[in-house]
Amino acid sequence: MIVDCAHYLDGSRQSDRPIPLDEAAMQCHQGGFVWLGMFEPSGDELDQVRESFGLHELAVEDAKTFHLRPKVEEYETGVQLVILRTAHYNHDQDEVDFGEISIFVGPSFVITVRQGVASELHGARTRLEQHPKLLALGTNSVLWAILDQVIKGYGPVVADLESDIEQVEGTVFSGAVAPTERIYDLRREVTNFYRAVHPLLAVLTGVERNVDEAELRPYLRDVHDHLNLISEEVAAQKDLLATVLQANMAVISVEQTRVSVRQNNTMEQLTILATVFLPLTFITGFFGQNFSWLVENITGFPRFAVLGIGGLLVPLALLWVWIRRNRRATAVAETYAMVEWPEADHVGAAGSIPRPRRSGTT
Repeated sequence: MIVDCAHYLDGSRQSDRPIPLDEAAMQCHQGGFVWLGMFEPSGDELDQVRESFGLHELAVEDAKTFHLRPKVEEYETGVQLVILRTAHYNHDQDEVDFGEISIFVGPSFVITVRQGVASELHGARTRLEQHPKLLALGTNSVLWAILDQVIKGYGPVVADLESDIEQVEGTVFSGAVAPTERIYDLRREVTNFYRAVHPLLAVLTGVERNVDEAELRPYLRDVHDHLNLISEEVAAQKDLLATVLQANMAVISVEQTRVSVRQNNTMEQLTILATVFLPLTFITGFFGQNFSWLVENITGFPRFAVLGIGGLLVPLALLWVWIRRNRRATAVAETYAMVEWPEADHVGAAGSIPRPRRSGTT
């Protein structure tokens, strides 16, 4: 779909209304340049544009598909193809949505093919039309305006990702367990964003090399500096998420250890209880049998107290002595271990994990 098509001459737009495609191709030879904007065009529309402006078929084929990385291509006809990836943070789904802009830059025309979200260029066109001196420099000024708008659109995405990372980071380094799936999702989003931002540095370097207008170079350098800051911040977020993921795994390990310790304590208490009742059950079962010699010998309460109750107290006393000795042996072993490895005293809890330092700034 054709969104807008205008002819620019001496820094001003020649018609308030979009001009037809055939007329635009003819006005390319009358001085100035034509800026044709398209949004998710069909294959037939792109073929028509290719025939009208003499575009290379491989360039048009590139404009029909999505790319994971930005790139720049130069063709023998003097047409330069610049592919950019746009980004927009979706607050409803807490993820980054990506779009794409394919820019055909020729001596007398600029054709933009937009696909996906965050690829609106009306603001860039309006801004450039308000600066006739820049607009009069030719088609490279349009390329600068588009690059400037796309790269400025990266800023809010970086800020929103930073907010999500700080939230997860605060959860992990407070000693609580953060959802591992959320950390992986954030890391995937940051990695995809890094693929959109970092290769654009080389693309912008190539664009600067091909710009002959001295008045436009300071503007391109400013865009390049802004892109460098964005790239450094995204790289820092990528490294930080790797550290947060490792710290979260450590917190999970500590939590599992605590659960294991609680289970061991429970099992120890149940074992002690079973050990106490084991001799009692044995003695009770033994004296509960109707042996003739046993029944005949227990003829009164004194004999019952000595043989029956005494038979219960003696194993309990022996069990108590055995438990006390085991506890003393365990305490001595732990004291010896603390003397041999004093650095173990400095191991902090999960909540005292130090935060990594941030290397980037927005």
